[in-house]
Amino acid sequence: MEASSLVALPIVLALELSPGEKPGRLTLSRDDAAELAALAAADLHALVPDVAQGRLAMAGALFDAVELLRPGFPVWATLDELARRVPRGHLDNVVAFGTHEGHMPAQPLEPEAAYADGPMRLLPLSLLAPEELAEELASRLEVELVGRGEAGARTADWLMRTLGVRLEHARYLSRNDLLAMTCVQYEHVNLAALWELLECALLTPYREESTLSARGLALSYADGKVRVQSPADWVAAQPGEPAQRAHDLAGIVFELRQYAALLQAHGLELDISSAGAQATETGPGFLLETFGAPEPAYGEAQLYAHEAPGLGVVAVTLAQRGENGRARVLAHGYPLQPRALGPLAATLAERYALPAELHALGRILLDDAGRLGAPAQPLH
Repeated sequence: MEASSLVALPIVLALELSPGEKPGRLTLSRDDAAELAALAAADLHALVPDVAQGRLAMAGALFDAVELLRPGFPVWATLDELARRVPRGHLDNVVAFGTHEGHMPAQPLEPEAAYADGPMRLLPLSLLAPEELAEELASRLEVELVGRGEAGARTADWLMRTLGVRLEHARYLSRNDLLAMTCVQYEHVNLAALWELLECALLTPYREESTLSARGLALSYADGKVRVQSPADWVAAQPGEPAQRAHDLAGIVFELRQYAALLQAHGLELDISSAGAQATETGPGFLLETFGAPEPAYGEAQLYAHEAPGLGVVAVTLAQRGENGRARVLAHGYPLQPRALGPLAATLAERYALPAELHALGRILLDDAGRLGAPAQPLH
């Protein structure tokens, strides 16, 4: 049977680690991967005997869910591509890919150390099924894995001995199961809006999606990117006293930082949507909106750091002062990572030919109209 007539059915072997446990390695050698793949094939065959008519492929690597759930599903796509190159009948139609001289056969199959500390490790598998059986096999796997997907005792024992960890559970999931599980996890921590965007990017990337975060920040997905409403635009539209609005803005930036970190982990770009800006851009760990060039009628431009307890600098405003202390805002920047403040200040300083000195405000400063602004009087 030609590999091109095989339909890929994505599966994952999910390892729930006991508290405090961490595997000593994230990848398996070729020999170890082959042993585990044979055990997995036996487990799946016991659940759905017809899997023997397909080609089971495994990547001997331990991933976090954020690494597997990325647009285009690059880990599974790479695994499928490698498996299709192997002649049918090779190794009883079970193929495994592990490390050779410390490296996996393709970069997408290399787990990232940054995501290695989660309580669940995921080994990707793919069943390449004959086209005429694919739909039925997919349906049966979905049913059987939900109900009886625990890995066999031999498989669980092999995993614990080889990885040197204790496991609470080891079970097989379809990719749909993994998607559903991740959805529940994000909804549980008030990130349902993030999941709406991510699900669209993963399953229907040709569509557009719009939503609001739990705190009311507008977000949208289109053309492979997520765009987020400018925090300055958001706070300008809020009712209430300035102190409350400043507090709410800090909460919005905290939420935005959560979104930014998770979107990056899932391989999605984040951009900013600003109603009045001439230009917007994404830098290394920050978002920036700019409103125009300095005007000679105003004073020298300076950088002001808006601060909030527990969050540090939540925004940087570049502004000039004019008559009667009027401020003319040239840009707002939002550091989304701890190390992004320096690059953000340096970017503005270079672009506007001014010192990269940040004038700390000690608070979030809003002007009389409730907009993110700059002080009316010089800071000493």
